[in-house]
Amino acid sequence: MTAVASGIAAAGGERLASLMVRGTALLGCDYAILGGAMSWVSERNLVAAMSNAGMFGVIACGAMTPALLDAEIAATKALTARPFGVNLITMHPDLMELIAVCHRHQVGHIVLAGGLPPGGSLEAVKAGGAKLIAFAPALSLAKKLIRSGVDALIIEGMEAGGHIGPVSTSVLAQEILPAVAAEVPVFVAGGIGRGEAIAGYLEMGASGVQLGTRFVCATESIAHVAFKKAFIRASARDAVASTQLDARLPVIPVRALKNSGTELFTAKQREVAQLLDEGKVEMAEAQLQIEHYWAGALRRAVIDGDIEHGSLMAGQSVGMVTREEPLADIVAQLVAEAAAALERRAA
Repeated sequence: MTAVASGIAAAGGERLASLMVRGTALLGCDYAILGGAMSWVSERNLVAAMSNAGMFGVIACGAMTPALLDAEIAATKALTARPFGVNLITMHPDLMELIAVCHRHQVGHIVLAGGLPPGGSLEAVKAGGAKLIAFAPALSLAKKLIRSGVDALIIEGMEAGGHIGPVSTSVLAQEILPAVAAEVPVFVAGGIGRGEAIAGYLEMGASGVQLGTRFVCATESIAHVAFKKAFIRASARDAVASTQLDARLPVIPVRALKNSGTELFTAKQREVAQLLDEGKVEMAEAQLQIEHYWAGALRRAVIDGDIEHGSLMAGQSVGMVTREEPLADIVAQLVAEAAAALERRAA
């Protein structure tokens, strides 16, 4: 435990633990803090560091093939004995096989993201014994997912990085937590960068939170040094959402730091829209092309360090990322801030 964590006030720490108890019981970790699944960033090194620090790491499968995911899970298990999960994109063409890979490795938690889970996928996750966590961008969907048997929900606001919905985190929390938090554990995500915000959502009824952007500049993150420097330089207003050019094209907005890559995405949309006009692709294929674009653009930035033409996916909490530091120190600071906030409120 770092000096920051050791300074947690006793009463605040006890209150924090009690508010997180449903989340920690579900995840099997010390702190109910989920790692946001960030393609190319949330890989074995960062995920293992997260779990080893007491939170819950989540591998971002993204566009991985089943073979690549198999290798990534095995490599992560070699770096940590603590629980971790895998985030799968619902539109992945090999979704069922990816679920099977997770089951072969006895992954205890699977997060389904990217839209309403396709038929049979929820049942497949549950049949293998894994806990199922799903994203609920609206109250109606949250209720539907609960009826379908999910074990927990994530509600993520538009302040988040990567693919986003249209509603802010604070509004989603006010709308969804009072209605469903008593039924299943709910994790709040989007724009969270300090422990005070964590404490606030826990007091509103959340069982935990999910953070991604805050961990990009962890020492253990394999993100290119140029990618990390871009995060450290950025302010909240630099993280902007992409625009949709064609109403027929089902483009989910993506929040990222402004650069030339933003213009490249506009050009990609025009290209795919033209293919639709010419009848050369179906709508599902058009969506997949967009997803492949983002995967490639993100890789260019994260791995190759092309911060001008690649995609710098980041949440608005990026302004709170001020330096590179060990992941355990980031977690300790968040926990200490949350406990201190709860201590002050109890005084």
